[in-house]
Amino acid sequence: MQHRTVRDVMTPGVVTARPGTPFKEIAEIFERNGIAAVPVVDDRDHPLGVVSEADLLRRQAHLPDPQGHSVSLPEDSRGSAGTVAETAEGLMTSPAVCARPGWSIVEAARTMDRERVKRLPVVDEAGRLTGIVSRSDLLRLFLRHDTALREEIDRDILDRTLRLAPGAVRVTVRDGVVTLAGRIEDAGLIPVVERLCASVDGVVSVHQAIEHPSTASQAGATVPTA
Repeated sequence: MQHRTVRDVMTPGVVTARPGTPFKEIAEIFERNGIAAVPVVDDRDHPLGVVSEADLLRRQAHLPDPQGHSVSLPEDSRGSAGTVAETAEGLMTSPAVCARPGWSIVEAARTMDRERVKRLPVVDEAGRLTGIVSRSDLLRLFLRHDTALREEIDRDILDRTLRLAPGAVRVTVRDGVVTLAGRIEDAGLIPVVERLCASVDGVVSVHQAIEHPSTASQAGATVPTA
């Protein structure tokens, strides 16, 4: 069973900005490329930070209200109150939280959640930018067709990995939710089957109703998991 990595889902050929890129040019980059953020890199393509639409809007929030409304704003951590950032260096969120191409999808998702970011610049071993991965890139795995998920479970887990007898476990998949039924002689193997199925890229959850000798008399017994 082969799990997809950040390399498989990231966007290569990233549009970038330099520390001195002006505010207006960054806004034009967003509009021209249909994107919502750009990594800011140095002369060696090492990410220094990320400028997003939220960073530009934060800059706009510090401008005087043309209708004269006065709103108290917190002091910006990237400059003293009243100091207006004009370039990527002052606008960006830094340091950049980065990922590696070989990271698993799970590791990338956990990093985004922990750091409260929506995207991760991807860097090679030398720290040079090679791509960018976003939340939507990670969620794309859940668009895998139910048939593809069922075939991978049957082929890679039940047959090649566990070498179970054909038909010992019946697999159905609907909207990414896997249901396992059948009979396995070794009760200790049931949680292994469940765990391996749950680790398949694109599986939302797993429910199992697999019988073993000690439960054979309990027709219809189920042990749902998520």
